[in-house]
Amino acid sequence: MCGICGLARTNNGAPFSPHLLSRMRRCLSHRGPDDEGVFLDDKVGLGVCRLSVIDIEGGHQPQANEDRSVWIVQNGEVYNFPALREELKTLGHSFSTQSDTETIVHGYEEWGEDCVQKLRGMYAFALRDKRREKLILVRDRLGIKPLYYTLLEDRTLVFASELKALLLHPKVKRSLDFAALDFFLTLEYIPAPYSIFKNIFKLPPGCLLVYDNGDIEIKTYWSLESLPLEEKPVLTLSDIEQKLRTLLEESVRLRLRSDVPLGAFLSGGLDSSTIVALMKKLGCSPLRTFSVGFEEKSYTELKYARRISQEFQTDHHEFMLKPEILDLTQTLIHHLDEPFGDFSIFPTYLISWMARQQVKVILTGDGGDELFGGYDHYQAQSLARWPLVSFFGKASVPLVRKIPPTARKKGFWNKLRRFIQGFEHDPKLRHLRWMMFLTEQEKRALYSPELLHELGGLEALSQKEPFQSVFPHLSSLDETNAELFLDLKTYLPDDILVKVDRMSMAASLEARVPFLDHQLVEFVFSLPGPLKIKGLTTKWCLKKTMAGILPAKTVNRSKEGFSIPMKTWLRTELKDLMLGYLSEARISREGLFQYASVKKMVEAHLQGRENCSHPLWSLLVFETWRDSYL
Repeated sequence: MCGICGLARTNNGAPFSPHLLSRMRRCLSHRGPDDEGVFLDDKVGLGVCRLSVIDIEGGHQPQANEDRSVWIVQNGEVYNFPALREELKTLGHSFSTQSDTETIVHGYEEWGEDCVQKLRGMYAFALRDKRREKLILVRDRLGIKPLYYTLLEDRTLVFASELKALLLHPKVKRSLDFAALDFFLTLEYIPAPYSIFKNIFKLPPGCLLVYDNGDIEIKTYWSLESLPLEEKPVLTLSDIEQKLRTLLEESVRLRLRSDVPLGAFLSGGLDSSTIVALMKKLGCSPLRTFSVGFEEKSYTELKYARRISQEFQTDHHEFMLKPEILDLTQTLIHHLDEPFGDFSIFPTYLISWMARQQVKVILTGDGGDELFGGYDHYQAQSLARWPLVSFFGKASVPLVRKIPPTARKKGFWNKLRRFIQGFEHDPKLRHLRWMMFLTEQEKRALYSPELLHELGGLEALSQKEPFQSVFPHLSSLDETNAELFLDLKTYLPDDILVKVDRMSMAASLEARVPFLDHQLVEFVFSLPGPLKIKGLTTKWCLKKTMAGILPAKTVNRSKEGFSIPMKTWLRTELKDLMLGYLSEARISREGLFQYASVKKMVEAHLQGRENCSHPLWSLLVFETWRDSYL
């Protein structure tokens, strides 16, 4: 794993400063503390810091072809590089290293930009083609690895794995993007191509960017919606289970390739347990597993992780997370670079830090929920389609509007209230209700007139990019697959994978996600939705596939969710921090929010009348971020 950065200019652009490129590279050193390198010519500068995992001694970057006309810096791993390497050798290419990165260089020589179609892995890379005077930026199909870029007024391109490196360029402006702020407060994340800064963008998943003398062109090289529709044979359930087992096992096998020690995160849920079981079957030894727990028993799943550890005889390690998080809050916001509201950054970082003491590479179960339908809102959507439930749900909307939420996190009435609120929306939009943390009514109360003016009013998410581009494709999918597709295009790359990448890289740990092998993803999305959500049973086909491999208690256990007691922390350890950052003087001075609305939430939360942890934490994160970056 690595951090990459660089610059590209036109013929008339200002010369590069080698010192600037070095500063950008060193700013990313947590992503790759083992090695570093720079390439510089008259138009392009490339920088990299490397976490050495494959070909530790010989895999130094940047790498070049034989005549040094093609140069590359890469973040991530290409798992099928041995097969590609042999194919390229038969075509006449010679290799000087054993690294996966060099495979991309020779693949580009042979197939041009189409080489990305051959790659199987997680990656973001920058490739300099000196003959054609081009720079190409590429991001993997699912968006596992990040890449930010901006085009300056003089047409200079600046890019980096993380925003902090890009912001070191003196001509990059730090101007708040109000649309991105609205996304953040609504969703707790900022979807690509937006970033929190105007004119700084995320390269979307499955895309490549070509920079040619000041002009950029973005091309999509992979997307589920554009896959060719071929006549597929009708598969029996037995065929499906066998195919799933084969693809899962192959995906895990590919991700076990490493020249350094590796392990697995283990929550004890279906997804992480599946990964651990397959690692054991494939002979991973010693098999180290890592779990995190909490002092509050209702949030701790350690007993489930221990059950799997004992079943597969792993070398198991546990970390107990305590609410001593004031300093950690500042640290994690620094690593995130832009506001991000997912509470689970805390356990993800701490378990990454713990694992890094013993291994350099970790396998995780992330992506399984979005692939097979593991969240309770998929159940809710399925239930809402039952005619009798739909009738009573619509009839209950006026009553529920008058009932405030309770202060409990997982209370039945909170879930019922949120479920019935979905009936206020068009059936096609109800899924978004589960993904939003502020309604339009709540935003009108919170946002200042100045912020509402900057936004040009409030639009429904479905009318805004990137959601506006996703929704037209939903009609061609069955109802369950449509919901999974929406999350795969938005929530997964811009929330889940951001969290995993930033928090693992903050600890210099490489995280691999077997469920997001693109061949596995393509197969699972070719299956009908009722095989994933059957009645109210989530992940039905995955559970059938893993029955007999995993203990029945693990296969049949309902999903708990990887959450933390933030509602309690905001009333205790984080109370003073919250009151300081959300004070009347500060909120009034900045002019983005109405203090009366903020005060109402703070008081309701501190008095235990409501659980306002999500909007309060998001506001606290934004204000903390604003101090650091603006």
